[in-house]
Order: sequence, then C-alpha cells, then structure tokens
Amino acid sequence: MKMVNHYIKKNNHKKYNIMAKVHAYLNFNGDCEKAFQFYETVFETQNIGMYKMGDMPPSTEFQIPESAKEKVSHVALFINETTMLMGSDVVEEFGQKYQAGNNNYIMLDVDNPAEAHQLYDRLSVNAKSLEMPLAEQFFAELYASFIDQFGTPWMIHFEGNKANSM
Repeated sequence: MKMVNHYIKKNNHKKYNIMAKVHAYLNFNGDCEKAFQFYETVFETQNIGMYKMGDMPPSTEFQIPESAKEKVSHVALFINETTMLMGSDVVEEFGQKYQAGNNNYIMLDVDNPAEAHQLYDRLSVNAKSLEMPLAEQFFAELYASFIDQFGTPWMIHFEGNKANSM
C-alpha cells in the first residue's frame, strides 16, 4: 500500500475507489484436493472449506456424473488478510476443458448486487464465452463466469445472504 500511496502522491492522482477484492481462482484436472493440501503447507494455513461435486444440491438443470462426485467443486484458503487462493476440478461433462497454462480466473468478490451487475455489464461486453451469466446460484446471490473479449477469464461473485450456505 505504501507504493500505491507514493505513486498517487508523486503523480498527483487522487486515491482510487477500490471496489472488489481480487482473488486467484485455479482450475485443476482432478488433483485440486492434492494441490490445496500442498498450498496449505506453503502458506501455513488451512482451507476454509472444501466441497465436492457430490455435495451440491440436486438440480433439474444438470446431473452430476458418478465419476465427478469426488472431484472438488470449490475450495479456498486465505494467503493474507484480504486475498484468497481458490480452486476446483474441471468436469468435462459440464462443458469445461482443462488446459494447462490457461487454467486460472480472476475472481472479483464484490460487496453488493449493484457492483456485481456493474462489473459484469462492463467486463462481459463482446465476451468470447459466457460460461455462466450473472445469476443466483446455490452458493451465491449472484455469480458469473466468462471469458472477456481479450481472452481473460473472469468470475464475479456476490455471496450475500448465501454466506456459509454450503
């Protein structure tokens, strides 16, 4: 933060209105659990919850294949006070394809629905792929996943009243 304040002062800029928290979201090819066990030792912290695909509530929109039920649907650990490392396994039956080197997202964790809509509306313009349009999910009031027009993968997440719902 000292560096940011120095830059702002030196270049006569006003302070930014920081909106979303930025987290790294990693996708794995079936070894997410093992990877996060390793990251726990690296960052000397424990994950704050690991959920498997089989833990998801039943849905009429999609069925979880038996072969995917033990794969990780979501895991997170704090690497400092405000930044998390998050991840999940890719399930090809859901239309996802794991690709080494292109297996991460920038996740914007926002404080309110208006911010979620604003960021989604702006970032998804001419998106190459809308994986999940901004909508309510069982784990968040609002969530979206997409690849922007430049090929950058994004997630927008507003947990809202669904905090600790898993």
